[in-house]
Amino acid sequence: MVIIPTTRRLQTAVARRCPPRDDASVVPVPTRLSSLHPAVAALRDDDGRLVIPPVLRRRSLLMLQALAAAAVRRGHEVREGRSYYSRREGGVDVVVDGFAYIVTVKQEFPQSTNAERSARLVVELEHGRSSRPGRWRDRKGRVLEDTLGVILGEIEARVLEDAQHRESEERAREEREVRWRAAMVKAKERAVRDQLAEVLREEVRRWREAAALGEYCDALERRLAELGSAPTESDPAAPRRWLEWARGYVRALDPLDQPRGMPTLRDPTPEELRSYLQGWSPYGPERQTGR
Repeated sequence: MVIIPTTRRLQTAVARRCPPRDDASVVPVPTRLSSLHPAVAALRDDDGRLVIPPVLRRRSLLMLQALAAAAVRRGHEVREGRSYYSRREGGVDVVVDGFAYIVTVKQEFPQSTNAERSARLVVELEHGRSSRPGRWRDRKGRVLEDTLGVILGEIEARVLEDAQHRESEERAREEREVRWRAAMVKAKERAVRDQLAEVLREEVRRWREAAALGEYCDALERRLAELGSAPTESDPAAPRRWLEWARGYVRALDPLDQPRGMPTLRDPTPEELRSYLQGWSPYGPERQTGR
C-alpha cells in the first residue's frame, strides 16, 4: 500500500521549506540567460515552443528561470514542461510532494496591433480540480515579474488542497474495497447456497419420481398377484422380469436408498457472481457498475 503523508504533516513540511508570506512575493529575476535550470534551458533551445517575439520570449525565459530557481530553493522539483496547448506558449512543471503543477507563459494578445497590448504576457497555472486563481497578467502599475512569488505561493497552497483530496480519495478507495470484499463474501455464500439448493432440488425431483414409480411397482405387483398364473402373453414370466427391473431402477433412482454426503462444490465464476453483487463488479471495487 502507498503511504500518503497526512495533511498536517504536509503542511509542516511545506511551511518548513517556505519563507514567511511577507517574503513570498519577492522573487529576484535575473537579467541574463545564463546558468539556467535544465528545464528552462531546454525550453530556450526548443524553437518550436514559446513562439513569440524575441523580446517577449527572452523576458518569459527570465521569469521562468526566476520561478524555477525560487522553487528549487524551497526544496521543490522543476521539470521540463511537456503539456502545451499551443506553440505560442511554453513553461515548466513545478513538482511539490509528488504533485506536478504546469506553469505556462504566453503572449496575452498575439494578434493585437497595439504595441502596448501586444507586449503583455500572461502566466497560467493549470487549474486541475482547483477553483483557486490560476491566471496572472501584465497590468498598468504591475508587471508579471512582481507576481512570481504569489504564483509560487499559490502552487504551495494547492499542494495542501490536493493532499486533502488525495487523502479523501484514498479513504474512499479503502472504504469501497472493504464494501466490495464484504459483497464478494456474501455473493460467494449465496452462490454456494444456490449450488447446494440445486442439488437438493434434483434429489427431491428424483425422490418424488422414485416414490411415484414405486407406487406403480406396488400396484403392478398386486395386479400380478390377482392374475395369478393365468398366462397374459407368450412368455408368462415376462411381467415378473419387468417388475424386477422396474424395482431395481427405482432403488437406483431413489436418493434415500443410499443417502449421499455433502456435495462437492466448485468455485463460482466471476460472471456467475455478478447477479449476486447488487451492482458491484466481480473484478474489483474500481469497476463498480450500476451505482
